[in-house]
Amino acid sequence: MALTREIMGCSAIERTSPFLTSSKDLLKQNTLVLVKSKPVFLQRRMNLKVVPAMAAIREDLFIKAVPGGDQEEKPVKFKVRAVVTVKQKSKEDLKETIVKHLDAFTDKIGRHVALILFSTEIDPKTKAPKRSNEAVLKDWSKKSNVVAERVHYTAEFIVDSNFGVPGAITVSNKHQQEFFLESITIEGFACGPVHFPCNSWVQAKKSLPGKRIFFSNKPYLPSETPAGLASLRETELTNIRGDGRGERKLSDRIYDFDVYNDLGNPDKGIEFARPTLGGKEIPYPRRCRTGRPPADTDMHAEGRVEKPLPMYVPRDEQFEESKQDSFSAGRLKAVLHNLLPSLKASISAHNHDFKGFSDIDSLYSEGLLLKVPILQHELLKKLPLPKLVSTIKESSQGLLKYDTPKIVSKDKFAWLRDDEFGRQAIAGVNPVNIERLKEFPPVSKLDPEIYGPQESELKEEHILGHINGMTVQQALDENKLFIIDYHDMYLPFLDRINALEGRKSYATRTVFFLTPLGTLKPIAIELSLPQSGPSSRSKRVVTPPVDATSNWIWQLAKAHVCSNDAGVHQLANHWLRTHAAMEPFILAAHRQLSAMHPIFKLLDPHMRYTLEINALARQNLINGDGVIEACFTPGRYCMEISAAAYRDWRFDLEGLPADLIRRGVAVPDPTQPHGLKLLIEDYPYASDGLLIWSAIENWVRTYVNRYYTNSSQICNDKELQAWYSESINVGHADHRHAEWWPKLATADDLVSILTTIIWLASAQHAALNFGQYPYNGYVPNRPPLMRRLIPEENDPEYASLLADPQKYFLLALPSLLQATKLMAVVDTLSTHSPDEEYIGERQQPSIWSGDAEIIDAFYGFSAEIRRIEKQIEQRNNDPRLRNRCGAGVLPYELLAPTSEPGVTCRGVPNSVSI
Repeated sequence: MALTREIMGCSAIERTSPFLTSSKDLLKQNTLVLVKSKPVFLQRRMNLKVVPAMAAIREDLFIKAVPGGDQEEKPVKFKVRAVVTVKQKSKEDLKETIVKHLDAFTDKIGRHVALILFSTEIDPKTKAPKRSNEAVLKDWSKKSNVVAERVHYTAEFIVDSNFGVPGAITVSNKHQQEFFLESITIEGFACGPVHFPCNSWVQAKKSLPGKRIFFSNKPYLPSETPAGLASLRETELTNIRGDGRGERKLSDRIYDFDVYNDLGNPDKGIEFARPTLGGKEIPYPRRCRTGRPPADTDMHAEGRVEKPLPMYVPRDEQFEESKQDSFSAGRLKAVLHNLLPSLKASISAHNHDFKGFSDIDSLYSEGLLLKVPILQHELLKKLPLPKLVSTIKESSQGLLKYDTPKIVSKDKFAWLRDDEFGRQAIAGVNPVNIERLKEFPPVSKLDPEIYGPQESELKEEHILGHINGMTVQQALDENKLFIIDYHDMYLPFLDRINALEGRKSYATRTVFFLTPLGTLKPIAIELSLPQSGPSSRSKRVVTPPVDATSNWIWQLAKAHVCSNDAGVHQLANHWLRTHAAMEPFILAAHRQLSAMHPIFKLLDPHMRYTLEINALARQNLINGDGVIEACFTPGRYCMEISAAAYRDWRFDLEGLPADLIRRGVAVPDPTQPHGLKLLIEDYPYASDGLLIWSAIENWVRTYVNRYYTNSSQICNDKELQAWYSESINVGHADHRHAEWWPKLATADDLVSILTTIIWLASAQHAALNFGQYPYNGYVPNRPPLMRRLIPEENDPEYASLLADPQKYFLLALPSLLQATKLMAVVDTLSTHSPDEEYIGERQQPSIWSGDAEIIDAFYGFSAEIRRIEKQIEQRNNDPRLRNRCGAGVLPYELLAPTSEPGVTCRGVPNSVSI
């Protein structure tokens, strides 16, 4: 038996499979054929002339070895079966139902779904890949009324006994309607079942005249591609790239690049025009090309597609149904929550602003209620939501009430404390801007001729009383001083921002002292404005309070810091560094890496849904007059600030260790587990992040070393090099000449590049995204915009601050409409969908790769992720770690790998999927 397996080159056929041809059937079909073939490994080891069993020949019918001369007989035909799994929609509209029944009828008269099976071998006579006959899916019409998530069909192929190993299948859909092809399994070949994980929409021939090509799960480097698959590999990549012309149809699968010239809508008016992002004037990453015609009033701006019409992304990138349902429910909720404050404001002219903190609390306890007559309001009539309107009538409170954000769930007043303000700098929703203060006072890098003196107004006397008796130099030398510096990012935009109605901002710097307990204490805040004249005072330093008045000024200063922080978090760290910067790598991967390429198989789960969520963001969130502009201080200049951040973006510093070292919060130390020593020992984001970073890096290294045994293989891998080159030279074209791009010449280079991409798509995005509602949902904790500056003693508004400081503070925060709109949006963005796939998980984990060694390694990676989750849980229960454990202190779970659906403030999905 062992010899038989070795001759066959694979494990024995699973005898339990219902689709295997029986021994009697094979005897009846006269399928036992000896084909001239000499496996090299057997010639060396046994010096025998042997014939491997081919196709569906069973072990018990196989003649193990034939001593003597070669035998030649004509190959004979036999049958193998395909099991085809189609994933059905759970909900269909009327048109889809009608077309489905029409397809069931026409399937009976020959308009089938047809498949052709291709071998990995070339036919010596035709010089083309060996192929089967065309086979059709059976029982499509009979199963048209089956109510199930998945429906299984079969098809039978006729192949020669010398067909070889199947490597590709083409699918032709002669129906009227597309269908989602999840997988195909071919059973009956000697090597056992051959799996084709497809996970793709197959369009009708009217939309896609050619045939769809799917490859088996066995990975091949380009140089190792079997001869029978080489042309199919090239054809599929050519199909995906398209020709760069024309407007894309929603059914297309074309991946291409374009600049961000679709954020504004100049046809609505000059106030809705926005500059193009991407190019020499305003550098930016590229996005997925849609090819829409230009706007009527600006040939350089692409025409808008406004909601609810869909924005183009390649068909397979669109949300699956459960994800769409989840996102639609959240989006629906957002629409309601955007609308309701407007309605409430229309009833009373006095409820635009929060009058007291109880007004904010009531959003969670009582919600925003509507009276039935208000449902006839003109705004509501414009919404295509009649069913939902009736639902509101039945139960208004349930739909219109916000969940209590986590930040106030354990301690209602935590947000007021300085230690919580410091804790959120390293364990909140934006823990990636804190830096070690390397020189005091800090110095600006902006041009002094344009923006005034580069020196800060921070002086030693501002901080001496707050650093435990140290001198400033001692505190610097002992790594006790840290800073969050938004001066240079905001100052160039402040004149324009502060000219907007209801927007007021400073460029802030905040200095923190690392206490002996390991917590961060804010000790000085510098607030800068542009100079209005040579002698004007443009900088102001606020220090911790000593009395009631200075306490309110301190709270306002912290609110302005949080507003700066919210903008940088959303526009630079979250959107730019994880969403926008990843898109070019994803587009290039689809265009240049075959689905057979092992690196594509590795990256595939980390690219899921990103193009779709980015397109939705361009349509609803980052667009001109969209949610981000409405809710964040920079208003119409939001995306220009994002583009300004891109000028300093460097891919080589986006990996976690490199980023921590760049910010000076860690130093290289080979004696430490991750090769780094954290200067803030209890830095939850960094310490948990390093666990996940190392797990990803070890998994990627194991994977890369499996397929590349030397550097020449990497340098000569034309698909791999084309992917990386296109990601840089086209996707990040405005940085293509930068010297900091990592080289791709060795296995270590590839491991580093892939680890960084997977880290950004999974853990980094999770750390920046899923805490948004838990932290930002209580607006005083992190106001996304401020409407008032802090008055000086000689300002007319100073008297208002003294007379009613709480009222002044609330008037400086966002309005009711702005606050509730932001709450609705970040609630949606913080929500895990039911079909979320978390790090360490994969669809069809046992067959996503045809490489058993890699499957084993992946299960090892999954086990390591589970171990990390337990370690994070232990850390959150350690009372010595005061930044994640204590009275009223939130545990740090944003990098805990798994989560339930919903808003949980934890969970690391594989990809940027929301």
